[in-house]
Amino acid sequence: MQDNLPPYLEILNPEQREAVLHSGKNLLILAGAGSGKTRVITTKIAYLIREQGLDPRSIMAVTFTNKAAREMAARARLIDGRAGDAMMRTFHSFGAWFLRRHAVLAGLNSNFVIYDEDDTVSLLGTIDEESPRAVLRTTAALISRAKDYFLSPDDPELDLIDYRPEFRKTYALYEERLKKIGNMDFGDLIKKPVEILRSNPDLARRFRERFKVIMVDEYQDSNIAQFKLLAELSGPETYLCVVGDDDQSIYRFRGAEVRNILEFPERFPGTDIIRLERNYRSFEPILNLASSVVDHNRGRLGKTLRAERGRGKLPELAFLPDQDEEAAHCADLIQGKSTGSVRSVYSDWAILYRTNAQSLGFETALLKRGIPYKVVGSLKFYEREEIKDALALLALMVNPLDEVAFRRIINKPARGIGGTTQDKILESAYANPPVEGGLLAAARNCSLSAKAAAGIEIFASFMDKAKKLISPEEQKTKNIEPGSSSKKTGKITKWSAKNPIRADEGLSVCVASLIQDSGLAEYHSTHDEINGLQRLGNLQELVNAASLYPASEEGLAEFLEHIELDRSIEENKDTGSDFVTLITLHNTKGLEFKRVIMTGLEQGIFPREDKEGDDLEEERRLFYVGATRAMDELYLCSCAFRRMFGRTSIMTPSRFLYELDTLSIRIIGKAPIGFAGKTGLKQPALIRAAKISSDGRWKQGDRLFHDDQGYGAVMDISETDDGPIVKVCFDNGQTRRFLSLYQSGNFTKIKEDEWG
Repeated sequence: MQDNLPPYLEILNPEQREAVLHSGKNLLILAGAGSGKTRVITTKIAYLIREQGLDPRSIMAVTFTNKAAREMAARARLIDGRAGDAMMRTFHSFGAWFLRRHAVLAGLNSNFVIYDEDDTVSLLGTIDEESPRAVLRTTAALISRAKDYFLSPDDPELDLIDYRPEFRKTYALYEERLKKIGNMDFGDLIKKPVEILRSNPDLARRFRERFKVIMVDEYQDSNIAQFKLLAELSGPETYLCVVGDDDQSIYRFRGAEVRNILEFPERFPGTDIIRLERNYRSFEPILNLASSVVDHNRGRLGKTLRAERGRGKLPELAFLPDQDEEAAHCADLIQGKSTGSVRSVYSDWAILYRTNAQSLGFETALLKRGIPYKVVGSLKFYEREEIKDALALLALMVNPLDEVAFRRIINKPARGIGGTTQDKILESAYANPPVEGGLLAAARNCSLSAKAAAGIEIFASFMDKAKKLISPEEQKTKNIEPGSSSKKTGKITKWSAKNPIRADEGLSVCVASLIQDSGLAEYHSTHDEINGLQRLGNLQELVNAASLYPASEEGLAEFLEHIELDRSIEENKDTGSDFVTLITLHNTKGLEFKRVIMTGLEQGIFPREDKEGDDLEEERRLFYVGATRAMDELYLCSCAFRRMFGRTSIMTPSRFLYELDTLSIRIIGKAPIGFAGKTGLKQPALIRAAKISSDGRWKQGDRLFHDDQGYGAVMDISETDDGPIVKVCFDNGQTRRFLSLYQSGNFTKIKEDEWG
């Protein structure tokens, strides 16, 4: 270590200082969560200028957000003002800067416009006039993904993005049209500079001579095209330094490629690796828990985080009966009821979940308790477009004269009933005397174009079908008293591309029918690869919520009333600056909270059921990111039952829970058989050992129908001197215990093949 170091270097720990002073070979800085990587990269920029005498204009530093680039520049200037002359940009900002200066080499005018996603969709609409906008959005997302992977329309590997010949053709036509117009999309800002540098060796040489030092922050988030740009800008004399954490690479769905950081030492031979393993954020037990899961990944360079803050409270794993208890448990923790402690500041808390759709239960529970909250990274549940659309359908069922609901949903998806036609229908409906039967009846009496009339008939037919599902006559045919939970409605609708929304209980059958038959499910699911699935999940969660209400007109009115009351509380509540954060795991990257609750730790929820191989490893990294957001306290939740697809399903604990060192966590609630006190259990142990009642009538997970309570599932079985007691979680949210021997006559057991 050097003597008489300047103060800005003395405050660094030994590993941070080693990284700042490093020179000669290329450098990979593996910076663990909370290890102070931003300080290292900004200090290194200032050090090169101040102590090594490097011209700041010969330094280029790139990152992924404008905010990060601004912060990097500001912190470097605090050490040495000349650092402001270094080039510190995002990848895309650098690409735009490069192309403005060398546009002629790409056959462009330097005043080109950069197209965003909506512009791309509009341009694709001029190429494919027949496809709806939702389909065009999917195509735009696929083109963007292709450019992230540096794939052109004639590239054989384009089949990995989309194997359909029509996609390759559309992509080629889009590129031709874009070139004629003379504009760029975001993918071009990376792809075009690489192509220019490859075809102009003299220009590439001049750039390599200019930038003596290239630094990249958050390198684990780089995609293939960005790696290729970096490779073109780097020469034998370039000092290349990248900073990142392979364990925090969680954006594969956006094109990020973890291999960029894993294979960096191979692609740039002679690279030195320095690990920043001192964590300044979290207590030791939290880091141990996070590491115990991510250590199971094969694709990682490896590091061991050490907590500079020392020992703290053990993380807590709660095994809970169902998602309602999960939401209540979160609220209890926040209010200090579970621990008996004084309530902490609301803003200390964050509730993390895998998908946006999971926020509904937490929003409802917090609203009822008067706990202020903020949904980060997405709209609150009832503010989301797809939910508003579905509620408009339901509102029109309750009030056929609801003009707002009618205008919102009558032409979505498009049915040839535009604004002028809607005005004509409303004028007819409000004529004197008004037409009976509501706006659809008025529409049928209007003189409309053939296309609009056909659209009205389609709309009216699925509305009529949905009304029959909750009509008193329909309930009587099933021997059900109006207003009670409906008995068997037939087999559950199995999932398919044509039936993505599933339901089996109470009002959920009607809601699912409307969403499906109206075309809303298909409309929202085809917006793009990522948001489409999220929107579909949100619609399914609305269906799940409806399963708690009876399949009747009264049940529908009660459901909508409950939603409106929740929304009114939400709108009238001033959360100020003290609120609980509700956030998806992906959106937590770069954030930290004193107290974190990770929810939904069940197979099929987190990790997703379809995740294997590289995808499963990314799910583990997502777990690691979520856990390491916690500074002081970490809580995990896993449910035995969850309402899914309109019915209560038995759940299996997340495989990640079996990868924890359970000696380092506190377990509360009823752990599944074979879990407590063991560590590193393998996949076969994930199956809950289903209890069977001594009389042989029931086993854990059985679906049933009760004459008074409706549908439910056997949650637990215990034996007493009077015989087995069956604990049932009903789809109406109630939990009841029954003596199997004396009350079995009230139950109807449902065979598996009857509910899917």
